[in-house]
Amino acid sequence: MNKFCSAEAAVAAIKSGQTVASVGVIGWITPDLILKSLAARYLSEGAPRDLTFYFPCGTGDGVGLRGMDHVAIEGLMKRIVSGSYINPLNPATGKRPELMRLIRENAIEAYSWPIGASMQWLREVARRSPGYMTEIGLGCYIDPDQTGGRLTARATDSLVEKIQFRGKPYLFYPTWNIDVAIIRAGEADDAGNLSFESEALMSSSLALALAAKAGGGLVIAQVSQRVARGTRRAQAVRIPGALVDHVVLDPKQMMTTEVEHDAAYLGGQPYDPSKIPGVPFGADKIIARRTAKEIRPGVVSIFGFGAASDTPLVMAEQGAFDDGKIRDYAFTTEHGPFGGLVMSNWQFSANRHPEALLDGLAQFDFIDGGNCEFAALAFAQFDSAGNVNVSKFGSFNPGAGGFIDIAHNARELVFTGTFTTAGLQIDGGSNGLRITKEGKVRKFVNTAEQITYPVREGVISRGQRAQIITERAVFEVTGEGLVLTEVAKGIDVRKDILEQMEFSPASVRDQPKVMDEALFAT
Repeated sequence: MNKFCSAEAAVAAIKSGQTVASVGVIGWITPDLILKSLAARYLSEGAPRDLTFYFPCGTGDGVGLRGMDHVAIEGLMKRIVSGSYINPLNPATGKRPELMRLIRENAIEAYSWPIGASMQWLREVARRSPGYMTEIGLGCYIDPDQTGGRLTARATDSLVEKIQFRGKPYLFYPTWNIDVAIIRAGEADDAGNLSFESEALMSSSLALALAAKAGGGLVIAQVSQRVARGTRRAQAVRIPGALVDHVVLDPKQMMTTEVEHDAAYLGGQPYDPSKIPGVPFGADKIIARRTAKEIRPGVVSIFGFGAASDTPLVMAEQGAFDDGKIRDYAFTTEHGPFGGLVMSNWQFSANRHPEALLDGLAQFDFIDGGNCEFAALAFAQFDSAGNVNVSKFGSFNPGAGGFIDIAHNARELVFTGTFTTAGLQIDGGSNGLRITKEGKVRKFVNTAEQITYPVREGVISRGQRAQIITERAVFEVTGEGLVLTEVAKGIDVRKDILEQMEFSPASVRDQPKVMDEALFAT
């Protein structure tokens, strides 16, 4: 039986009111052609209508590989549940993604789940269990005592419950059926056997297929290559044809944003420092340089998006990985690559020169099992109670991504970010740091707009160690509050630090250490 068909034929079977789930990690493994074809069908026929979309992770970049933004159309989309959201400015139009507009204008029911929960929930759907139960996320925005993950006023259903089990509180995510799963692989044969030899990630592809089939649903796969049956070794076929109904061929499929194909993301290639992009000087580079001082060989270290993910690139610039030393470091992200170099910006999530790869669910098993000792993550707000926020601030609703699971389970945490935002300008050099224009928005606030993770509570109750690294100062998070431990040369503690905070640190060391001059070299 030949399962190949056009994208238009594949989406023709999707019915109004169904739940459609899809995979993607920014631009990585995003089945863009199929999502685009689904949107085109609606615009042409007015059907299907009122779909619920389930994205375990932010799918597509909202620009060249639009992903989830293709289906962000009133009438087509009734509800969305996603582990993260994409919010870049389109360089051609200057506009934010259409999905963000629908959320801001309360045009759809929108929910934000942590990626860890969005992945693990699929396992429970696939085995037809009542739901996913976890303590991760208690006291955070996903807790029903706070928002329960609701992003819009239209989102009135309780998709997450708080329950008691054996005298302890847990979050419970009840299961519901997935009618259609839209996934992506690298290669397929006529029987629908899918391999990932040309893909850098696998994410939730298998889990989505299993979840859809558990409820009698449809599985549509997009691939870049059609291969003869029996030409792939069984170990390379990660999804058997028994789970796949339709296969759509897209020979123009991009590996990810701005990358048509690069074998270095697949492993088995020698490390070449000349092909590693440099990090331009600025506040983020200063932060990454300081964070690099916390990185230790042999310690499994996981990095989040933003200034944190610039850290390995800065280390590469410094020659830390030359002469085979890249193999001394154990770097990963929430999406499953192990070893090699964590990348930044649009290439974040996959590593260059990886040595191993887990799928999305297994990676969160690894994270939730406490196997990432060190974590470098971003922060958008830090408040007087010791809570960090990265999931909602102002008109931005990026969601938590893997932040909550990572922060909850790491033993050592570094939160990275500029001291203020919205217009911050700095100069560096031998005289240290000079603030030429202060940011309009303070990030150290009395009360965070949303609690993504209660850092101080983790320090007190579970013995975590936590620091905040900015371009001008370093803080330690203690049970009593923030302690100012380092200050950049050229910075006035009162004017440039204390007066830019809405609350006072618990203490300032009598003589805070001066941050290393080399951090500010241009």
